[in-house]
Amino acid sequence: MLDIHMFSSATKVKGQGVGSAYTELIKLLKKYFPDDMKVSINQLGKADISHYHTVDLQFYLSTFLPGRGKKIGYVHFLPETLDGSLKLPRIARKIFYSYVIKFYKRMDSLVVVNPSFIQKLEQYNIPKDKITYIPNFVSKKEFYKITVKNKYQLRKELQLKEEPFTVVGVGQVQARKGVPDFIKLARRNPNIQFVWVGGFSFGRITDGYDELKKVVDNPPENLFFPGIMDREKMNVYYNMADLFLLPSYNELFPMSVLEAFSCETPVMLRDLELYHDIIADYYEPAVDINEMESKIKQLQNNPEKMKKLQEKARVASAYYSENRLAMIWKDYYQKQAEKKN
Repeated sequence: MLDIHMFSSATKVKGQGVGSAYTELIKLLKKYFPDDMKVSINQLGKADISHYHTVDLQFYLSTFLPGRGKKIGYVHFLPETLDGSLKLPRIARKIFYSYVIKFYKRMDSLVVVNPSFIQKLEQYNIPKDKITYIPNFVSKKEFYKITVKNKYQLRKELQLKEEPFTVVGVGQVQARKGVPDFIKLARRNPNIQFVWVGGFSFGRITDGYDELKKVVDNPPENLFFPGIMDREKMNVYYNMADLFLLPSYNELFPMSVLEAFSCETPVMLRDLELYHDIIADYYEPAVDINEMESKIKQLQNNPEKMKKLQEKARVASAYYSENRLAMIWKDYYQKQAEKKN
Protein backbone atom coordinates (compact mmCIF):
# COMPACT_ATOMS: atom_id res chain seq x y z
CA MET A 1 0.00 0.00 0.00
CA LEU A 2 1.33 3.42 -0.97
CA ASP A 3 1.58 5.89 1.91
CA ILE A 4 0.69 9.30 0.41
CA HIS A 5 0.89 12.49 2.47
CA MET A 6 -1.07 15.41 1.06
CA PHE A 7 -0.16 18.97 2.02
CA SER A 8 -2.62 21.78 1.31
CA SER A 9 -4.19 24.91 2.78
CA ALA A 10 -6.40 25.47 -0.28
CA THR A 11 -9.67 24.80 1.53
CA LYS A 12 -9.04 27.56 4.09
CA VAL A 13 -10.08 30.20 1.55
CA LYS A 14 -13.46 29.61 -0.09
CA GLY A 15 -14.13 30.13 -3.77
CA GLN A 16 -10.78 28.93 -5.15
CA GLY A 17 -10.39 26.48 -8.00
CA VAL A 18 -7.23 25.14 -6.33
CA GLY A 19 -9.31 24.02 -3.37
CA SER A 20 -11.86 22.35 -5.65
CA ALA A 21 -9.17 20.44 -7.56
CA TYR A 22 -7.55 19.31 -4.31
CA THR A 23 -10.86 18.16 -2.83
CA GLU A 24 -11.75 16.21 -5.97
CA LEU A 25 -8.42 14.35 -5.95
CA ILE A 26 -8.70 13.35 -2.29
CA LYS A 27 -12.23 12.02 -2.84
CA LEU A 28 -11.13 10.15 -5.97
CA LEU A 29 -8.24 8.34 -4.26
CA LYS A 30 -10.35 7.34 -1.26
CA LYS A 31 -13.19 6.15 -3.48
CA TYR A 32 -11.22 4.13 -6.04
CA PHE A 33 -8.14 2.96 -4.14
CA PRO A 34 -8.95 2.44 -0.44
CA ASP A 35 -6.88 -0.77 -0.37
CA ASP A 36 -3.99 0.53 -2.50
CA MET A 37 -3.32 3.96 -1.01
CA LYS A 38 -3.26 5.36 2.50
CA VAL A 39 -3.93 9.10 2.26
CA SER A 40 -2.96 11.47 5.10
CA ILE A 41 -3.65 15.22 5.22
CA ASN A 42 -1.02 17.70 6.45
CA GLN A 43 0.76 15.10 8.56
CA LEU A 44 4.50 14.67 8.87
CA GLY A 45 6.13 11.28 9.19
CA LYS A 46 7.56 8.74 6.81
CA ALA A 47 5.83 8.61 3.42
CA ASP A 48 6.23 7.03 0.00
CA ILE A 49 4.98 10.23 -1.60
CA SER A 50 4.56 13.78 -0.29
CA HIS A 51 2.22 15.70 -2.59
CA TYR A 52 2.23 19.48 -2.13
CA HIS A 53 -0.87 21.28 -3.41
CA THR A 54 -0.10 24.79 -2.11
CA VAL A 55 3.15 26.68 -1.59
CA ASP A 56 2.93 27.45 2.14
CA LEU A 57 6.25 28.24 3.80
CA GLN A 58 5.82 25.49 6.40
CA PHE A 59 5.33 22.97 3.59
CA TYR A 60 8.52 24.18 1.90
CA LEU A 61 10.46 23.79 5.16
CA SER A 62 9.01 20.30 5.67
CA THR A 63 10.68 19.12 2.44
CA PHE A 64 14.03 19.23 4.25
CA LEU A 65 12.90 16.66 6.83
CA PRO A 66 13.86 13.00 6.32
CA GLY A 67 11.36 10.42 5.12
CA ARG A 68 9.45 12.65 2.70
CA GLY A 69 9.59 10.04 -0.07
CA LYS A 70 8.98 11.37 -3.55
CA LYS A 71 8.19 15.10 -3.37
CA ILE A 72 5.51 16.06 -5.92
CA GLY A 73 4.39 19.63 -6.51
CA TYR A 74 1.01 20.49 -8.02
CA VAL A 75 1.41 23.53 -10.28
CA HIS A 76 -1.90 25.40 -10.11
CA PHE A 77 -0.34 28.74 -10.99
CA LEU A 78 2.81 30.49 -12.17
CA PRO A 79 3.96 34.01 -11.26
CA GLU A 80 2.56 35.44 -14.50
CA THR A 81 -0.87 33.91 -13.88
CA LEU A 82 -1.14 35.79 -10.58
CA ASP A 83 -0.98 39.17 -12.33
CA GLY A 84 -4.47 40.63 -12.27
CA SER A 85 -5.41 38.55 -9.22
CA LEU A 86 -3.57 40.09 -6.28
CA LYS A 87 -2.55 43.68 -5.68
CA LEU A 88 0.84 43.48 -3.95
CA PRO A 89 3.64 46.04 -3.53
CA ARG A 90 6.33 45.56 -6.17
CA ILE A 91 8.98 44.29 -3.75
CA ALA A 92 6.55 41.87 -2.06
CA ARG A 93 5.43 40.59 -5.47
CA LYS A 94 9.02 40.05 -6.62
CA ILE A 95 9.91 38.14 -3.44
CA PHE A 96 6.78 35.99 -3.59
CA TYR A 97 7.18 35.16 -7.28
CA SER A 98 10.80 34.15 -6.68
CA TYR A 99 9.73 31.97 -3.77
CA VAL A 100 7.07 30.18 -5.87
CA ILE A 101 9.69 29.08 -8.41
CA LYS A 102 12.07 28.09 -5.62
CA PHE A 103 9.29 25.92 -4.18
CA TYR A 104 8.71 24.19 -7.52
CA LYS A 105 12.44 23.59 -7.99
CA ARG A 106 12.54 21.94 -4.57
CA MET A 107 10.19 19.19 -5.81
CA ASP A 108 11.34 15.89 -7.30
CA SER A 109 8.48 16.03 -9.81
CA LEU A 110 5.77 18.47 -10.86
CA VAL A 111 2.22 17.96 -12.14
CA VAL A 112 0.70 20.63 -14.36
CA VAL A 113 -2.99 20.87 -15.23
CA ASN A 114 -2.30 22.41 -18.62
CA PRO A 115 0.40 21.21 -21.06
CA SER A 116 1.11 24.78 -22.17
CA PHE A 117 2.81 25.37 -18.80
CA ILE A 118 5.50 22.76 -19.38
CA GLN A 119 7.41 25.12 -21.67
CA LYS A 120 6.96 28.01 -19.25
CA LEU A 121 8.39 25.96 -16.39
CA GLU A 122 11.34 25.05 -18.63
CA GLN A 123 12.01 28.77 -19.00
CA TYR A 124 12.53 28.83 -15.22
CA ASN A 125 15.23 26.15 -15.71
CA ILE A 126 13.07 23.27 -14.52
CA PRO A 127 13.85 20.11 -16.55
CA LYS A 128 11.05 18.88 -18.79
CA ASP A 129 11.47 15.28 -17.63
CA LYS A 130 10.39 16.34 -14.13
CA ILE A 131 7.02 17.61 -15.39
CA THR A 132 3.85 15.59 -16.10
CA TYR A 133 0.52 16.82 -17.45
CA ILE A 134 -2.57 15.46 -15.68
CA PRO A 135 -5.80 17.40 -16.29
CA ASN A 136 -8.36 18.42 -13.69
CA PHE A 137 -11.64 16.52 -13.42
CA VAL A 138 -14.94 16.67 -11.57
CA SER A 139 -17.26 14.07 -10.10
CA LYS A 140 -20.59 13.35 -11.78
CA LYS A 141 -21.95 12.67 -8.32
CA GLU A 142 -21.59 16.36 -7.44
CA PHE A 143 -22.02 18.03 -10.83
CA TYR A 144 -24.74 16.58 -13.01
CA LYS A 145 -27.60 17.63 -15.24
CA ILE A 146 -30.79 18.13 -13.24
CA THR A 147 -33.75 16.55 -15.02
CA VAL A 148 -36.43 16.62 -12.34
CA LYS A 149 -36.82 20.39 -12.17
CA ASN A 150 -36.54 22.76 -15.11
CA LYS A 151 -34.27 25.80 -15.05
CA TYR A 152 -37.14 28.22 -14.42
CA GLN A 153 -38.07 26.46 -11.20
CA LEU A 154 -34.43 26.51 -10.13
CA ARG A 155 -34.22 30.25 -10.77
CA LYS A 156 -37.33 30.81 -8.70
CA GLU A 157 -35.77 28.89 -5.81
CA LEU A 158 -32.69 31.13 -6.08
CA GLN A 159 -34.89 34.25 -6.07
CA LEU A 160 -33.83 35.15 -9.61
CA LYS A 161 -36.01 36.20 -12.52
CA GLU A 162 -37.44 33.12 -14.21
CA GLU A 163 -37.89 34.13 -17.85
CA PRO A 164 -34.83 36.03 -19.21
CA PHE A 165 -32.01 34.33 -21.08
CA THR A 166 -29.51 33.78 -18.24
CA VAL A 167 -25.71 33.91 -18.39
CA VAL A 168 -23.74 32.58 -15.43
CA GLY A 169 -20.07 33.16 -14.55
CA VAL A 170 -18.19 31.54 -11.69
CA GLY A 171 -14.98 32.46 -9.89
CA GLN A 172 -13.35 35.04 -7.68
CA VAL A 173 -14.48 38.62 -8.29
CA GLN A 174 -11.26 40.04 -9.72
CA ALA A 175 -9.91 41.72 -12.83
CA ARG A 176 -8.08 38.63 -14.13
CA LYS A 177 -11.34 36.69 -14.26
CA GLY A 178 -12.77 39.28 -16.66
CA VAL A 179 -15.46 40.39 -14.21
CA PRO A 180 -15.30 44.01 -15.49
CA ASP A 181 -16.29 42.73 -18.95
CA PHE A 182 -19.06 40.62 -17.42
CA ILE A 183 -20.39 43.79 -15.78
CA LYS A 184 -20.21 45.72 -19.07
CA LEU A 185 -22.12 42.96 -20.86
CA ALA A 186 -24.88 43.19 -18.26
CA ARG A 187 -25.12 46.96 -18.67
CA ARG A 188 -25.25 46.68 -22.45
CA ASN A 189 -27.94 43.99 -22.41
CA PRO A 190 -30.67 44.82 -19.87
CA ASN A 191 -32.98 42.14 -21.34
CA ILE A 192 -30.51 39.37 -20.42
CA GLN A 193 -29.96 38.15 -16.85
CA PHE A 194 -26.34 37.88 -15.66
CA VAL A 195 -25.26 36.04 -12.51
CA TRP A 196 -21.68 35.93 -11.17
CA VAL A 197 -21.18 33.36 -8.42
CA GLY A 198 -18.11 34.13 -6.33
CA GLY A 199 -16.63 36.83 -4.18
CA PHE A 200 -13.49 38.52 -2.91
CA SER A 201 -11.67 35.48 -1.56
CA PHE A 202 -8.60 37.57 -0.73
CA GLY A 203 -10.40 40.72 0.36
CA ARG A 204 -8.87 44.12 -0.27
CA ILE A 205 -5.67 42.81 -1.84
CA THR A 206 -7.77 41.57 -4.78
CA ASP A 207 -6.77 43.42 -7.94
CA GLY A 208 -9.44 46.01 -8.83
CA TYR A 209 -11.16 45.58 -5.45
CA ASP A 210 -12.39 49.17 -4.93
CA GLU A 211 -14.14 49.53 -8.31
CA LEU A 212 -15.53 46.01 -8.34
CA LYS A 213 -16.85 46.29 -4.77
CA LYS A 214 -18.91 49.34 -5.77
CA VAL A 215 -20.69 47.31 -8.47
CA VAL A 216 -21.13 44.22 -6.28
CA ASP A 217 -22.80 46.40 -3.64
CA ASN A 218 -24.96 48.25 -6.17
CA PRO A 219 -25.32 46.22 -9.40
CA PRO A 220 -27.62 46.89 -12.38
CA GLU A 221 -31.09 45.34 -12.07
CA ASN A 222 -30.19 42.45 -14.40
CA LEU A 223 -26.89 41.58 -12.67
CA PHE A 224 -26.72 39.43 -9.54
CA PHE A 225 -23.82 38.62 -7.21
CA PRO A 226 -24.99 35.85 -4.83
CA GLY A 227 -21.48 35.67 -3.34
CA ILE A 228 -19.27 32.71 -2.50
CA MET A 229 -21.25 29.49 -2.41
CA ASP A 230 -20.44 26.17 -0.79
CA ARG A 231 -19.42 23.73 -3.50
CA GLU A 232 -22.37 21.44 -2.92
CA LYS A 233 -24.72 24.30 -3.85
CA MET A 234 -23.03 25.11 -7.15
CA ASN A 235 -24.75 22.40 -9.20
CA VAL A 236 -28.01 24.36 -9.11
CA TYR A 237 -26.38 27.51 -10.51
CA TYR A 238 -24.87 25.67 -13.49
CA ASN A 239 -28.19 23.96 -14.21
CA MET A 240 -30.34 27.09 -14.10
CA ALA A 241 -28.07 28.82 -16.65
CA ASP A 242 -28.75 29.02 -20.36
CA LEU A 243 -25.08 29.75 -20.95
CA PHE A 244 -21.91 29.56 -18.85
CA LEU A 245 -19.47 32.41 -19.61
CA LEU A 246 -15.91 32.73 -18.30
CA PRO A 247 -14.26 35.89 -19.69
CA SER A 248 -10.91 35.32 -17.90
CA TYR A 249 -7.73 36.79 -19.32
CA ASN A 250 -5.50 34.12 -17.80
CA GLU A 251 -6.16 30.60 -16.56
CA LEU A 252 -4.55 27.17 -16.25
CA PHE A 253 -7.48 24.76 -16.30
CA PRO A 254 -10.49 26.31 -14.56
CA MET A 255 -12.55 23.87 -12.50
CA SER A 256 -15.66 25.95 -13.18
CA VAL A 257 -15.50 25.07 -16.87
CA LEU A 258 -15.34 21.34 -16.09
CA GLU A 259 -18.22 21.74 -13.64
CA ALA A 260 -20.31 23.44 -16.32
CA PHE A 261 -19.43 20.69 -18.81
CA SER A 262 -20.45 18.06 -16.26
CA CYS A 263 -23.87 19.73 -15.94
CA GLU A 264 -24.11 19.76 -19.77
CA THR A 265 -24.40 23.54 -19.77
CA PRO A 266 -23.32 25.31 -23.00
CA VAL A 267 -19.98 27.08 -22.47
CA MET A 268 -18.51 30.30 -23.88
CA LEU A 269 -14.94 31.33 -23.08
CA ARG A 270 -12.57 34.12 -23.95
CA ASP A 271 -10.55 32.35 -26.61
CA LEU A 272 -7.20 31.95 -24.86
CA GLU A 273 -4.41 29.95 -26.50
CA LEU A 274 -3.97 27.84 -23.38
CA TYR A 275 -7.45 26.34 -23.90
CA HIS A 276 -6.57 25.05 -27.34
CA ASP A 277 -4.56 22.06 -26.08
CA ILE A 278 -7.13 20.91 -23.55
CA ILE A 279 -10.71 21.79 -24.52
CA ALA A 280 -10.60 22.84 -28.16
CA ASP A 281 -13.97 22.40 -29.96
CA TYR A 282 -15.90 21.92 -26.68
CA TYR A 283 -16.80 25.60 -26.18
CA GLU A 284 -17.91 28.72 -28.05
CA PRO A 285 -14.87 31.03 -28.41
CA ALA A 286 -14.97 34.83 -28.28
CA VAL A 287 -11.92 37.07 -28.58
CA ASP A 288 -13.30 40.13 -26.78
CA ILE A 289 -16.36 41.67 -25.17
CA ASN A 290 -17.88 42.72 -28.51
CA GLU A 291 -17.75 39.20 -29.89
CA MET A 292 -19.09 37.84 -26.60
CA GLU A 293 -22.07 40.16 -26.85
CA SER A 294 -22.69 39.31 -30.50
CA LYS A 295 -22.51 35.56 -29.90
CA ILE A 296 -24.67 35.67 -26.78
CA LYS A 297 -27.39 37.37 -28.82
CA GLN A 298 -27.02 34.78 -31.59
CA LEU A 299 -27.26 31.90 -29.12
CA GLN A 300 -30.25 33.51 -27.42
CA ASN A 301 -32.20 33.16 -30.65
CA ASN A 302 -30.75 29.90 -31.93
CA PRO A 303 -31.96 26.82 -29.99
CA GLU A 304 -30.28 24.48 -32.47
CA LYS A 305 -26.84 25.97 -31.87
CA MET A 306 -27.42 25.88 -28.12
CA LYS A 307 -28.27 22.20 -28.45
CA LYS A 308 -24.98 21.53 -30.27
CA LEU A 309 -23.02 23.37 -27.56
CA GLN A 310 -24.81 21.30 -24.94
CA GLU A 311 -23.78 18.12 -26.73
CA LYS A 312 -20.16 19.33 -26.83
CA ALA A 313 -20.30 19.90 -23.08
CA ARG A 314 -21.55 16.33 -22.59
CA VAL A 315 -18.68 14.90 -24.66
CA ALA A 316 -16.12 17.01 -22.77
CA SER A 317 -17.57 15.83 -19.47
CA ALA A 318 -17.08 12.19 -20.45
CA TYR A 319 -13.45 12.82 -21.43
CA TYR A 320 -12.59 14.59 -18.17
CA SER A 321 -14.49 12.14 -15.97
CA GLU A 322 -13.15 10.85 -12.66
CA ASN A 323 -13.32 7.26 -13.96
CA ARG A 324 -10.67 7.93 -16.59
CA LEU A 325 -8.50 10.16 -14.40
CA ALA A 326 -8.50 7.68 -11.50
CA MET A 327 -6.33 5.20 -13.39
CA ILE A 328 -4.04 7.97 -14.63
CA TRP A 329 -3.36 9.12 -11.05
CA LYS A 330 -2.83 5.56 -9.80
CA ASP A 331 -0.31 4.85 -12.54
CA TYR A 332 1.48 8.16 -11.90
CA TYR A 333 1.83 7.64 -8.14
CA GLN A 334 3.07 4.07 -8.56
CA LYS A 335 5.71 5.08 -11.09
CA GLN A 336 6.86 8.00 -8.93
CA ALA A 337 7.21 5.77 -5.86
CA GLU A 338 9.18 3.20 -7.88
CA LYS A 339 11.55 5.89 -9.17
CA LYS A 340 12.26 7.09 -5.65
CA ASN A 341 12.96 3.56 -4.46
